[in-house]
Amino acid sequence: MSEQALTPPVSAPVQQNADAVPRRHWIALLGGMLGAFMAILDIQITNSSLKDIQGALSATLDESSWISTSYLVAEMIAIPLSGWLSRSLGTRRYLIGTTVIFTIASLLCSISWNMGSMITFRAIQGFSGGALIPMAFSLVVQLLPIHKRAIGMAMFGITATFAPSIGPTLGGWLTEHLSWHYIFYINLPPALLMLAMLRYGLDDEPMNLDSLKKADWTGILTMAIGLGSLEVLLEEGNREDWFSSQLILALAVIAGLSLVAFVITELRHPRPLVNLRLLRNPHFAMSGLAYLILGMALLGSIYVLPLYLAQIQQYNALEIGKVLMWMGFPQLLLFPLIPRLTRLIKPKYLVAFGFVMFGLSCYVNTHMSQDFGGQQMMLSMLLRAFGSPFIIVPLSLVAMQTIEKAQTPDASTITNVLRNLGGAFSIALIATMLDNKAREHLAHIKASLPSVSNDAWHQLAQQAGQFLQQGTDNTTAMLKAKVSLAQSMQTDAYIMAYNDVFIMMTGFLAFAAILILSLPDAEAAKA
Repeated sequence: MSEQALTPPVSAPVQQNADAVPRRHWIALLGGMLGAFMAILDIQITNSSLKDIQGALSATLDESSWISTSYLVAEMIAIPLSGWLSRSLGTRRYLIGTTVIFTIASLLCSISWNMGSMITFRAIQGFSGGALIPMAFSLVVQLLPIHKRAIGMAMFGITATFAPSIGPTLGGWLTEHLSWHYIFYINLPPALLMLAMLRYGLDDEPMNLDSLKKADWTGILTMAIGLGSLEVLLEEGNREDWFSSQLILALAVIAGLSLVAFVITELRHPRPLVNLRLLRNPHFAMSGLAYLILGMALLGSIYVLPLYLAQIQQYNALEIGKVLMWMGFPQLLLFPLIPRLTRLIKPKYLVAFGFVMFGLSCYVNTHMSQDFGGQQMMLSMLLRAFGSPFIIVPLSLVAMQTIEKAQTPDASTITNVLRNLGGAFSIALIATMLDNKAREHLAHIKASLPSVSNDAWHQLAQQAGQFLQQGTDNTTAMLKAKVSLAQSMQTDAYIMAYNDVFIMMTGFLAFAAILILSLPDAEAAKA
């Protein structure tokens, strides 16, 4: 046997080493996911504590709503800037800098002395946190080879769906047992760990000052004004009675003009802030629409479920959290399985299945009554927990199938903006729909009252009898019975409005499933 025959081939080991991911890169990826988790968690974690913060800072209810709005507006502006700033400053330097700012802003929020300072610090927190979300997504593509990206997407999926699910639970528990200050203190330990991970796991890159000097400043300005105005419009529109308010009208005009100018600028600029030309790719554009609907479903359900439990079932923050955790914790068992499934089943089929399960979770909430509480919501929570992992991971793979590696930061920016915009549109639509539909249903109930007058009088007599047994005189007992009946009618009207909201969400999710199934395979899309 010749010596050449005894020599082992070198091609396989070389390929294996080429595909191997260094341990430090996994550590950096975990650090990036930890940052995204904190940023997404902080969107929801204050919602359970708004009343406590409002009381501590002597603020009105309208002022306290800006605690969330300021964070979301700043985050929305930061996301499109992340790709450009990471290229200009270097990924490691940019991530470490934004993490430091996020940590300092969190501590400043905890020592806020009035609502103005709280809103300012929350805006800084949102701006720095907004960079952490798309950068975690970009690290998956930058640090992992193609055959391992499903694992990275699963890690990102945990941050995108698990964080908002446990946000109200964690916020309610911290406020109930400690104080509202701890919802900001809690960011310190993971932030310090994240800084150590990023510093160890990422290579230092030189700054590209030329990119800073030749930046698309027109795009930056029009984007910041346009997205900022749009976010405020969507957050405050329902409270201000939409276009009957001069403020909302002004914001609509500013947002419209600025965003049109932004799109024109980006399509003409040789080095745009965000490469909107990617949306000319039908495969990526349809995936982006799916991301928009995903954002509507994720943030819309996180908004409407606590609202229903608080308004109709009179649950406190901790009780709401105990219900919502059932759509968070079961996901942890499923996410590790998804990367293996993506090797066996085409990702678009997994995404469609996830949207169907999410749609079913909304559909089972379309027949609610006054007896429909946390126990009855368990099925919908579990269905959503089962469906969400099938959307997040495979949808990321589907969206990036026709995107070059160099275009990943821009693609990540676009998908994250669309998901956030979907959430903002959904919350605005739900808030408006609840008010309008509740009024419609209440008017219908009142109009139909004469046809069921015998039942109504029987109910009034029963309630008046109960009040009489408590020692109330006849006149007062009947007045109390009428007030109770009116409140019951109002509650029924709102329950029917909530049912309408879940019907709407079911329809959007069904459309998303059909949309994904209609996508051509990646090879055909590239061709």
